[in-house]
Amino acid sequence: MIAEYIVTGMTCEHCVAHVKEEVSAIPGVTDVALALADGQLTVTSAAPIDIQTVVAAVAEAGEYQVAPK
Repeated sequence: MIAEYIVTGMTCEHCVAHVKEEVSAIPGVTDVALALADGQLTVTSAAPIDIQTVVAAVAEAGEYQVAPK
């Protein structure tokens, strides 16, 4: 399953690395791609992941906002 989101508030690759690390830790997630330029977050998982789970993981990384694409 592939889900796409937009993450705002990131300013550097360090931010990207933190968000990817937290989202990758969600159980069932098999791949995470995140682009700093447009905030595109693509999460690949074995089963659907609730958006609130993604929001919580991104919040662990910093003060970023997540919206479905």
